[in-house]
Formats: sequence, structure tokens, C-alpha cells
Amino acid sequence: MGADAPVAAVERTAIKKVSVRLVPFVALMFFVNYLDRTAVSFAEPNGMGADLALTAAQFGFASGIFFLGYIVLEVPSNMALHRFGARRWLARIMVTWGIVSLLFTWVDNSGQLYTLRFLLGVAEAGFFPGAILFLSQWVPSRHRTKILGLFYLAQPLTTVLGAPLAGWLIGHHGLFGLEGWRVMFLFVSIPAILLGVIAWFYLIDKPADAKWLTPDERDWLTDALATENARKVGHDDTRDQHAKGDLKTAFGSGRVWVLALVYFGFVYGLYALAFFLPTIINGFQDQYDTTFSVMDKAWITAIPYLPAAVVLFFWTRHATRHGTRTWHVAGPAVVGGVSIPLALSMGSPAATIAVITVTACSIFAALPVFWSVPSRFLTGAAAAAGIALINTAGNIAGFAAGYITGWLKDWTGAYYVPLYLVGFFMLMSAVLMIWLSARNRTADPASGTDQEPMEALR
Repeated sequence: MGADAPVAAVERTAIKKVSVRLVPFVALMFFVNYLDRTAVSFAEPNGMGADLALTAAQFGFASGIFFLGYIVLEVPSNMALHRFGARRWLARIMVTWGIVSLLFTWVDNSGQLYTLRFLLGVAEAGFFPGAILFLSQWVPSRHRTKILGLFYLAQPLTTVLGAPLAGWLIGHHGLFGLEGWRVMFLFVSIPAILLGVIAWFYLIDKPADAKWLTPDERDWLTDALATENARKVGHDDTRDQHAKGDLKTAFGSGRVWVLALVYFGFVYGLYALAFFLPTIINGFQDQYDTTFSVMDKAWITAIPYLPAAVVLFFWTRHATRHGTRTWHVAGPAVVGGVSIPLALSMGSPAATIAVITVTACSIFAALPVFWSVPSRFLTGAAAAAGIALINTAGNIAGFAAGYITGWLKDWTGAYYVPLYLVGFFMLMSAVLMIWLSARNRTADPASGTDQEPMEALR
């Protein structure tokens, strides 16, 4: 016990330093990333839709075409990050997407909007899976859920803080002779360029090069990660070939493809809300004969995401302390799948937002826990490719959610059918996670407990 105490102290201080030094900065990058890609959702009901004469289907297509551009370079971008290092590649991504995002300030028609949304996806390709991969390479798996949970807080907080910020910027109509929504695009794009330049000098690719760690902390992190990676490579060598770090084996892994489908369901719900919640709130004015200012709509949009951030924080803490289990992902999927179709059946704006809040909490509780799973069995090039492949499924969902939601709304005249479809996909995610667990559960004869179900899919 006495010999273990110094090791435990080094482990504790090393993880704390990574949490303080790297996670907030990468989370800030993610904050700006998510704000830039969803800024179009704030612009559409606040002038852009009318100025560009967009139908709901056209707006949905503009929202979703971003993901087609992203998909084109998703896996190649993550492989480039693996080859050239996160510091260079993440910095490059941020600067290029910031420049493309800035061009939205001067968009004049739907064709230009489609083009820039596609190019924004190309520019951003690889950022999110690259950030996940980067953070996963800094901490052993037992600390990963906590670290990714802290990182993922940036996504709901983007709306909590970003929606009022977008509303405030839109309120500056006439600044530089621009419409309010153009002012918003101008000022949410510049931080991406600045952060990209800073990232080039601030980020470090691996613990061995971190001068802000003590020698003991560097040695412990390096050894712990090397031991874990060696275990992945050597584990069940005849049956678990995809753990060997080979690109081809990641694409041949059953686990990767099942997890990609699970992620598809969550992201479909995430972006259906992200792109259309401001428009749904704008529709409350006619539906309930009320009036909201631009800032009112911004604050209402932010409401579901603050509780979601709180639930995310405590849910990932629970998973870290008690071990990641299937129900940490499947449970929220069921709650979200049941709650979202009820949202527009409520009789008031407050009741509708309350139900949407439950859905948002469900989605954000599950996502960081989900992302701790792939790096448990993938390493090296296979981890880069596998994580990118899973995220590609999410990008397909992002395109589908935007386009299909808008098309179904135009076709049916309401958001009831689109939200029932969201519920279906989230329930699909729950079923797949439960199936994954049942297919791979093995009993421990000594304890009678189950092996972690997400550890083995043959």
C-alpha cells in the first residue's frame, strides 16, 4: 500500500494538469466550432430566411449540406492528424474554417449559401474526431469518460452562451452597413482564426513533450498509455485483429459499424434540435398568438441546454466512478426517443420547451460516455480511422436531420412527423446498444458479474 501511494499521487496530479491545461482550451475550440456550424440556425429566423427567400426545405438543405463536405474529408483528415500531429492539424482546421465562415457575411442567394455551407464542412472536416482522438491519447481509459465529459460541456454551453450572443449581435443591425444576421456571422468567425493561430503554439502532441508536467508525471502517463496500447494490440490476438492499429481493420470491425449506427441516432436528434429549435420557437408567435423579441427568442433557445450541461457533468461523473455500462448510453436514448415526439403536443411554449429540455439532457448525457468506448479497443491508425468513421455516420445524420426535417415540415405543414422520426432514430440507438450488450456479455465465474459489454464485439 505504501508503495502504491506515490504512484497514486503522481496519477492524480498528472490527470489534474491535463484537465486544467488542455481540456478547457480544446473545449473552447469546440465551442467556437459548434457556434460557427450552427450560426445559420440563428440567422434564418432573424432575417436571412427572408432576405434569401428560403423555404424550410431549402434551409434544411443548406443546414445539411455542411455534412456532405465534412464527410468527403473526414477519414483522410483524421489520418493526416495522426501523421502530422494534432497541434499542426487542429490549428490548420480552425484557421481555414474561420476564413470560410467569415465569407457568410456577404452571401447573397441560396446558391452561394449552399456553396459556403459545403466548403465550411470541407474546412472543418476532422476537427471533432481529431479532438476526441487527441484527448484520448493523453489519458488512460479509466479517466477518459471524465475528460471527454469536460470537453463535451462546450457543446450545450455553446447554445447557452452562443444563442444570447447571436441575438445580441443580430440586434446590431446596420453596423458597418450590414443586416443584423450578417453582423453575427462576421463576429462569430474571427475567434476561430485567432484560436487556430494560438493552437499552433499552445497545443502539444504527446505527454512526453509536455514541459508543464514533472518528469514523474510524464513518465507515468507515457508508461500507462504505452501499457494500455500494448494490451489492446496483444489482447486475444487471434480474434481481435482490429486492435492492431491497421487502417483496414478499423473498417472491418463489427464494433465500429454498430457504434456508428448508434451515433447516427443520437446526432440525428442533436442536429434536428440545433438547426430547427430557433425556427420552432419563432413559430410560437403565430401558434400561441404571442410576440418575442430577437433576444427573447435567443434566451428561449438557450433554456434546454443549461440543464443539459448540468446533467452531462454529473452523468459522466457517475460513469467514471462506477464504470461505463450500456445503460449509460441506452437509457438516455430511450428517454430522448420517448420525449421528443411529445414536444409539439404540449399546450404552451413553456411546456414544449420543458419537454425539449428533457430530450436535450438525454442526448448530451449519453454522447461523452459513448465517445469513451472506441478508444477502449482501437489504437494507432485504427483509432484515427475508427473514430473518424463513427463520426462520419454522425455527419450523415447531420445532413439527413437538416434536409429531412425541413422537407417533412414543408410536406406536412408542421413539425410533428419530423420529431416522431427523431424519436424513432434515438430508440434505434437504444436498441442497438442493448443488442450490443446482449451479444457480447460474458459471465465472470468468480464474481458472477458481467464483463463490460462494450469491450468485445467479435
